[in-house]
Amino acid sequence: MEAKRLLSKAEFKAQFENLVRQQNNSQALFNAPDPLQIAKKYKEEWIALLCALFSYGHARNILNFLKKLDFSLLDFNEECIQKECKNLKYRFQNSKDIAQIFITLRRLKQEDSLENLFTQAYQQDKNILNAIKTFIKKARQINVYESYGYNFFFLKPFENLPQTTLKRYNMFLRWMVRQDALDIGLWRKIHTKDLLIPLDTHTHKVSLKLNLIKRKSYDFKSVLELTDRLKEFDSNDPIKYDFALYRLGQSGEKLNWALKI
Repeated sequence: MEAKRLLSKAEFKAQFENLVRQQNNSQALFNAPDPLQIAKKYKEEWIALLCALFSYGHARNILNFLKKLDFSLLDFNEECIQKECKNLKYRFQNSKDIAQIFITLRRLKQEDSLENLFTQAYQQDKNILNAIKTFIKKARQINVYESYGYNFFFLKPFENLPQTTLKRYNMFLRWMVRQDALDIGLWRKIHTKDLLIPLDTHTHKVSLKLNLIKRKSYDFKSVLELTDRLKEFDSNDPIKYDFALYRLGQSGEKLNWALKI
């Protein structure tokens, strides 16, 4: 049997760009359940953050849960929030956790816009990691409530490299910063070139198969490695490849068009 020829970098990029054109649009978005479907419906930063940070587990279950949420609770008093959330639960979050999540975001919302909370730290050195770190610290300071589910939702503050890939935060930032037929693009103060890949297990596995990364550990170092590699294809907007990679990994399609580069 004749061995398949490895694609050159230029050939791979052409195939990669074609895949992005196929996937980065509203029609492709609705081909399978995705929390961005809810975030795009509302086009509001605080609702988008809730959609992103609840995005763990099976996509259909995420979507079903998000459809149950009354996002207007973000503007209600804390007593009302606790009352309205008493029958809600999602995986690691019980009803008390969900009420405290809404309370935390309500308190933050009363202080400033979400864009300002993220971008003030980012603009100091154009570092997205510092923006996420600063937001987590602020969220934990404004509400001292703790539980496993609550801590999982917001994550705990970190100083150097995080212990997770920060997939949900980076996905939220992709939605807010990128503006095309896929992403919402509500924010203007963060540059697309500084975003980090929202690495999940599907994206990690398919990136290994495509020889985009070498690191086999699913961790933050893989986030940095893949982000840097994607900058070789588009230094101005490296995260535009995220959704296409994710859907490719999620679908389990054979990578006939680009086994390796």
